[in-house]
Amino acid sequence: MLEKIKSLSEKYFPETQAYRHHIHSNPELSFQEFETSAYIQAQLKAMNIPFEVKAETGIVAHVLGKNPSKKVVALRADIDALPIQETNEVSYKSKNAGIMHACGHDVHTSSLLTALKILSDTKEEWEGSVKAIFQPAEEKLPGGASIMIKEGALENPKAESIIGQHVMPLIETGKVGFRSGKYMASTDELYIKVIGKGGHGAMPQFNIDPVLIASHMIVALQQVVSRNADPKTPSVLSFGKVIANGATNVIPNEVYIEGTFRTLDEAWRAKAHEHIRTIATGLVESMGGKLELEIRKGYPFLINDEHVTAKAKAAAENYLGKENVLDLDIWMAAEDFAYYSQIMPASFYRLGTGNKAKGITASVHTPNFNIDEESLKIAPGLMAWIAIKELEN
Repeated sequence: MLEKIKSLSEKYFPETQAYRHHIHSNPELSFQEFETSAYIQAQLKAMNIPFEVKAETGIVAHVLGKNPSKKVVALRADIDALPIQETNEVSYKSKNAGIMHACGHDVHTSSLLTALKILSDTKEEWEGSVKAIFQPAEEKLPGGASIMIKEGALENPKAESIIGQHVMPLIETGKVGFRSGKYMASTDELYIKVIGKGGHGAMPQFNIDPVLIASHMIVALQQVVSRNADPKTPSVLSFGKVIANGATNVIPNEVYIEGTFRTLDEAWRAKAHEHIRTIATGLVESMGGKLELEIRKGYPFLINDEHVTAKAKAAAENYLGKENVLDLDIWMAAEDFAYYSQIMPASFYRLGTGNKAKGITASVHTPNFNIDEESLKIAPGLMAWIAIKELEN
């Protein structure tokens, strides 16, 4: 059956590519994926694959093999795009100004559509059921995964495990990567306002300088990680936005700051929030200022189940050859697939989409991100094969 699935994945490459080009050309932001959802539903109807709609734009589709109640595995793809203006000059360039599939969700969705087609074609040759989750809003809190879970996407029938695929331009096309255990970080957003008293820059004695206070606060907060975190627990506290809207000779009334905190330990995550509040509040007030601080809790950390990941990795080695299956390191980016991994056995693996020889090296979340589409010949069949092997006892 392996060779048959490989053959079907190659055979359906034109369809997979067409799915990807349509979705890439018509990107939609998180929680606004109405046309994308309608397109996916139309393809499922054409394949005679039953489905239901969840979370307004999310879709749950079902392919039943022999003895369908024996075991149920879920496959997940995300469908939303990012607020980025595409700079690629390709025939399938984004038609929607300021919106782009810069994180490969078009690849994930098109791959899963074709994987379902392959599974449907071979349903008399495997046992169990495959539940396909096309999920909205991976890129925006609170994350579409959390909503899909609340609306019962994993129930009726209840999935016993879930598998997700994500593009990785750092890995060459033809290869994939796996990691067992903790893999991706939790993510929290920090919104801070340091309030002082503005005035003329030549007369600082009459002012409470929020720029100086904010500067000290940013430096002081680095000790949250360097002096409070267990060195064996990966943690990141970074600030990426600082607005002090004064002038060369004008001290502003306030400074606005945004940042992110990430880690792979939920207990330490809670303690870190306390440290951030205590340090920031104490320092700002000691220098005469006032503080407004919001810590917006985001996705949990992502953990790959040992047994599900071992089976998926073995299936990939079987499909691609052991030399093309890599071991991954911890990745401090975040993914709302983590919500699934916190409540059920899960495995989230990486599909190689880079090609240095072709100049395809741009990172995700950049305006010139693209993939080597040779990866689309592999991805659907590999997803289908991993699902079939996971269904085996």
